[in-house]
Amino acid sequence: MKIHEYQAKAIFAEYEIPVGKEKVASTPEQARAVATEIGMPVVIKAQVKVGGRGKAGGIKLVEKIEEVSDVASKILQMSIKGIAVEKVLVAQAIPVLNEYYVGITIDRASQKPVLLASAAGGVDIEEVARTSPKKIIRQIIEPRLGLLSFQARNIGFKLFGEVKLANEFSRIALKLCKIFFDKDCSLAEINPLVTTKESKLLALDAKILFDDNGLFLHPELEALQDPASEEPNELKAKSAGLSYVKLEGNVGCVVNGAGLAMATMDLIKRFGGEPANFLDIGGSSSPEKMITAMNIILSDKNVKAILINIFGGITRCDDVANGLLAALKEAKINIPIVARLTGTNEAEAQKILQGSVVTPARTMAEAVQKAVELTGK
Repeated sequence: MKIHEYQAKAIFAEYEIPVGKEKVASTPEQARAVATEIGMPVVIKAQVKVGGRGKAGGIKLVEKIEEVSDVASKILQMSIKGIAVEKVLVAQAIPVLNEYYVGITIDRASQKPVLLASAAGGVDIEEVARTSPKKIIRQIIEPRLGLLSFQARNIGFKLFGEVKLANEFSRIALKLCKIFFDKDCSLAEINPLVTTKESKLLALDAKILFDDNGLFLHPELEALQDPASEEPNELKAKSAGLSYVKLEGNVGCVVNGAGLAMATMDLIKRFGGEPANFLDIGGSSSPEKMITAMNIILSDKNVKAILINIFGGITRCDDVANGLLAALKEAKINIPIVARLTGTNEAEAQKILQGSVVTPARTMAEAVQKAVELTGK
């Protein structure tokens, strides 16, 4: 479960992680009132649960009070990655000396939480990890012990090289870790964590993701949900019992099981393609689920080919095939479809799809390669 930046910062403030003066506004008039209250200059930030706000023009520095309403109005009329901006965060502009990154997530290799820190803050941490992995400091966190003070201080010294800031970083990192465990998070991140002219640390941005499997333990988090700001197809998929995440590629994927879905996306990349989505129809399927899955993928105009990769255990291949035929009848599909259906009732599925526009494949590698080739790259 994602929440907005202003909601994450409210949690930070509750745990005494330092944040600047700021308030959320939903109208230009409210934005001007906030700016008057906290003082100029201010930064006005679109509150949507997607990345790339700055590149899309959703973050603006405003130096004059008379310009606040106009800038806020323009941002509130924006749509960023298909999500309408309904709120803005009006924050006091803070002179920044340096930007850093600190976050806690799950390390798949050790199956434990890991604290990541870097002096290369304010940018996409995934890109830093890819191009300059040595710039990232990693500390595995033992779940029974949590992050230890000396571990946090050691990272602080590596980042700042002085006692005062190292100790301040340690306090922030320990509180971030407490949030991570207290709230059953899958990610708790500050990017950037900045040093100010007063030689203090401040969280200028905040991102928290809660593990959906732990939400039943935290009924108080229900109030933080904001369906209007979610990616529409992700909401549609969730209501249909599907797991869907939109990506930036052109190969639409329909797969059953998260592990197979990840392996499918990896193989798409290996053959030179780019997955357009993660879509898991689950361990059991029905024709209706397949129809919904196809409709979601077809709504993405970037998709140039659809890959269906099903390993039938509980999932019945004939159910998937019937759902696919129903989707073909309902919608005008003018992009190629490749299907690899193996496992429970696969012979029946192959008979159902005979004579259709679906291109069959016997192996996963064959299916992926065909789908990538049909996109024309």
